[in-house]
Amino acid sequence: MESVIARRIIVRGDVQGVGFRWSCARVAEALGVAGYAANRRDGDVEVHAEGPPDAVAKLVDWCRTGPRHAIVTGVEVSPAEHRGLVTFSTH
Repeated sequence: MESVIARRIIVRGDVQGVGFRWSCARVAEALGVAGYAANRRDGDVEVHAEGPPDAVAKLVDWCRTGPRHAIVTGVEVSPAEHRGLVTFSTH
C-alpha cells in the first residue's frame, strides 16, 4: 500500500478572483490528491492536500505558479493532519 502524506499550503499574492481554487482542484484531481482549496480573509488561498508523496509534491510545485492570471508571490508549506479525504473541493 502506498504511503499518504498531508500538507497545508498557503499561497500568497494575487490569487483570489483568478480561478486559482478551481484550477487547483482540477490539477489535484488529475494527480489523485484529495483535500480542498479555500480563500482566506487576508487574500491568500489555503490548500489542504493529501495523497501519495510524489503527487502532493507536484501539486505544491503547481501552487508556486498557479493558473495563468495568478501572481504568486510566496508559498508556505507545512505538515498537516491526514483527514482521510477522498475528493478535492473548493470553499
